[in-house]
Amino acid sequence: DGRATALRGRGALMRDNCTDYRDLFLRDRPMMDARAPVEFVKGAFPGVVNLPLMNDIERQKVGTCYKQHGQQAAIELGHQLVSGRNKTERIEAWAAFAKANPDGYLYCFRGGLRSQIVQQWLKSEAGIDYPRVVGGYKAMRNFLLHTTEQAVQECDFVLVGGMTGTGKTEVLGQLDNAVDLEAHANHRGSSFGKRANGQPAQIDFENALSIDFLKRRASGHQQFVLEDEARLIGRCSLPLPLYQAMQHHPLVWLEDSVANRVERILQAYVVELCDEFVAALGAEEGFTAFAARLRESLGNITRRLGGERYQRLAAIMDQALQEQQVDGQVDTHRGWIEALLVEYYDPMYVFQRESKSGRIEFAGEQQAVVEYLRKRNGG
Repeated sequence: DGRATALRGRGALMRDNCTDYRDLFLRDRPMMDARAPVEFVKGAFPGVVNLPLMNDIERQKVGTCYKQHGQQAAIELGHQLVSGRNKTERIEAWAAFAKANPDGYLYCFRGGLRSQIVQQWLKSEAGIDYPRVVGGYKAMRNFLLHTTEQAVQECDFVLVGGMTGTGKTEVLGQLDNAVDLEAHANHRGSSFGKRANGQPAQIDFENALSIDFLKRRASGHQQFVLEDEARLIGRCSLPLPLYQAMQHHPLVWLEDSVANRVERILQAYVVELCDEFVAALGAEEGFTAFAARLRESLGNITRRLGGERYQRLAAIMDQALQEQQVDGQVDTHRGWIEALLVEYYDPMYVFQRESKSGRIEFAGEQQAVVEYLRKRNGG
């Protein structure tokens, strides 16, 4: 891209403002978000840096002024609030970003006044011509929403179903055309699925998923494999057009033994989850947080388990956690895991399989399912 070759400084040829949203996301163009932090936290794009024109308090004051006295008064107040040292510091941060990312862009909510002011100040105060995204965040967000809708309408999908612990995520990991919804949601999809480091904002989840579809389609994929999910993955909600379409897509059903499933659950929900908490918080505090999370997850399904069964499984879990804390052994965890699978999850999945039986086009263990899906999708 000839224009994107870092022409900086006074007298440099300015790159055009951008209207090619597809290029922005396909090429992971660096972007600087000039919205206030409160806006950024509600939803942004992967890898974007928030360097606001106004902080949250300043934005609120300008917004109130706009409502009460009109645009010109609001602009004048904004210039009063962003002046002196804080103006200088913000321009320095923008200039540093522009110099470090010569092929990047800046934007605000609608590509209007805020991004134009940042653009003007970069030029007048730092001598840097830096392009903005026309239409801003709102236009890019609408582009990504449309991208997902297009994929749902135009592409072929097959879902991987199966009982808890059969390794559906492992199947997805072996396929070039798989989109891992749980990875985007940073959640394993069950009552015990919370990760140590939390989930993305809903809009961030949707944006990352759209970009995933965009990039895979651009590389030639028109057929996708997804895990058969509920509408909610933790607190992240699948885009409605995608979820509605998934109720009609064909299914491949993954099977495995109870013993193998117990080991998979033990590794993911005990060993790996504990490691995540320890890495984030340190050995002692991390283990305490891990144990609390495990107990909380079991407690969340108390009503569905029934009081007696909950007490029985909670006692096994408590013993297992005590042993794990003392000597690192996790063997006793298998007791509550197997009981939970056989007594709680499996009956639900048996019902699900029966209700979806007309859509199941293949069933088998992991290797057979992977081979089937590769052949089905031409590769």
